[in-house]
Amino acid sequence: MKYCNSCRKLHNDNEQTCNECKKPLNTIEDNNTPVFLISAEGFEKDRIIAALADAGIPSDIKRQKKDNSANAVTGIDMSDLNILVPFQAYEKAYDICVGIGAIKEEGEKIIEDGEYETSNEQGLDKQFEQINGGSKAGRIVLAVMLLILIALAVFGTDAITGFIGNLFSGS
Repeated sequence: MKYCNSCRKLHNDNEQTCNECKKPLNTIEDNNTPVFLISAEGFEKDRIIAALADAGIPSDIKRQKKDNSANAVTGIDMSDLNILVPFQAYEKAYDICVGIGAIKEEGEKIIEDGEYETSNEQGLDKQFEQINGGSKAGRIVLAVMLLILIALAVFGTDAITGFIGNLFSGS
């Protein structure tokens, strides 16, 4: 496996120059050589580093570009940071990043906000019907019957107490 000594990205053995910075590639001789994993910023960077630390993978950060004007205006460092990991831990680190959704593998569909697959999903009304064995009309009938029972309980209690009151007051 080869890597670029400048940007630290991995390349195939048959490549001679880096696709990014056009510098000659070196062969990895030490398994602890830091190699590029992913670029991230802000919370995403912290999330990736925490996931790697939880798995016992050491990581380092290399600043990709520094935008001084944005930093001066906002007070927030908005530059992209490259996360580097040891070559021997690259595959495990890559799998962790795929697992937490930081890296999307080829062919994996990325669902955008508001875009959901509904082909196999049923609506909530259908799911409720399957769970309760009733339809929407059946639920309405049950609700009306419940209201009638509540009304009978309230008015029936008044009628019974009135009847009992009349029995004792009439004597």
